[in-house]
Amino acid sequence: MDLNQITLPIKNMKEATAFYLKLGFTQIVDTPHYARFECPDAGSTFSLSLEEEDFSNGAIIYFEHKKLDEWVQALKDKGIRFIQEPQERKYLWKEAVLSDPSGNKIKLYWAGENRLNPPWRVEIRA
Repeated sequence: MDLNQITLPIKNMKEATAFYLKLGFTQIVDTPHYARFECPDAGSTFSLSLEEEDFSNGAIIYFEHKKLDEWVQALKDKGIRFIQEPQERKYLWKEAVLSDPSGNKIKLYWAGENRLNPPWRVEIRA
């Protein structure tokens, strides 16, 4: 099995789709209440779902890019604001943090080999 899809709640479809297009994703579904995007490299997808009610989303969505610093600078040049500039983290990932217009937390990161094989990796199976 493989994880390929996650759906984020959003408050304003037009504003949200413009934001994710600016980040560099390709929109592949466009309806008034649902949008789906394809990641440029791996073919993974994620979607946005318009929510009429107030919501609180504690999930964090991560997007990985080998040239993180260059990507962050290119996004800043397009007017994207970051909560945190790229920083090396104790869990061996380099991350930058931002939020989409609906308040969903996003981390842009590069982990390289440490994403799947950190020094503390275990393999527990049922």
